[in-house]
Amino acid sequence: MPTILIAGGTGLLGSRLSQLLKAKNYQVLHLSRRQNLAAEFPAYQWDVEKGTADERALAQADCIINLAGAGVADAQWTAARKKLIIDSRVQSAMLLRSFIENKKTPAKAYLSASAIGYYGHRGGQLLTENDPPGSTGFLPKSVVAWENSIQEVARTGIRTVAFRIGIVLSTKGGALQKMLLPFRFFTGTYFGDGSMYYSWVHIDDMANMFIAAIENEKYAGIYNGVAPKPATNKEIIFTCKKALGKRALLLPAPAFLLRAAMGEMADMILDSTRVSSEKIEKMGFEFGFAELLPAIKDLLDRKI
Repeated sequence: MPTILIAGGTGLLGSRLSQLLKAKNYQVLHLSRRQNLAAEFPAYQWDVEKGTADERALAQADCIINLAGAGVADAQWTAARKKLIIDSRVQSAMLLRSFIENKKTPAKAYLSASAIGYYGHRGGQLLTENDPPGSTGFLPKSVVAWENSIQEVARTGIRTVAFRIGIVLSTKGGALQKMLLPFRFFTGTYFGDGSMYYSWVHIDDMANMFIAAIENEKYAGIYNGVAPKPATNKEIIFTCKKALGKRALLLPAPAFLLRAAMGEMADMILDSTRVSSEKIEKMGFEFGFAELLPAIKDLLDRKI
């Protein structure tokens, strides 16, 4: 089976993708800041800031998957943090590009994460891959820079696929884990009036999109990594309550308080981004979890 090299393989999506690839008998290697060749998924060292990577890993890679990047929600958006968010994505792509361009890897495909933050706040407009980026806010700006670096990789001639990933649902981390926390205290919280659209995707479906792009050479370009039915923030909270099967008081967190507490970072939870999955469905991709309630129930049942 082919060897898959993943940068950012220990993150939420990278970890699950590694497990699903292993289950299909792929050899999976990671690029990491710390070398650990004895790990379940051998980790070879790279340093994006210094522009170095262990060529032993790249020499084995039939496909490179780049999920690397500083967490958008991990710290306040200071000027320095914003620069790190962009640089960590752009520099990682350009580093891998250099190895591809210089033929130091046999990789035939480069798959990358992107994000639906590209579209910015668009209300109820149904957005496709052909729609332009949002015109205001940090999220569109950062994703445009990110995708420009992905296009630089594509210019080497390698088959390149980028997924504009939505809200990845998992009980192991990310947005859903945070949404579920208040239910321990018999409350649920939605943001503002709860009318903003969240384009979500079950973590296994998102991982399987990457696997489909590995296995089907017709995949190329940009695809939205979202489930077919975006839901409003309030709908997701109500669905969490139903999936948990417990009584809970659902309360709003006023938008003005969120802005006061989070500043510009509140865009992450107050922006409305309703994104279409039509393009990837036309590629023949079949969602395991196209409906929100079965998706959340499955995640809770399997604790993934």
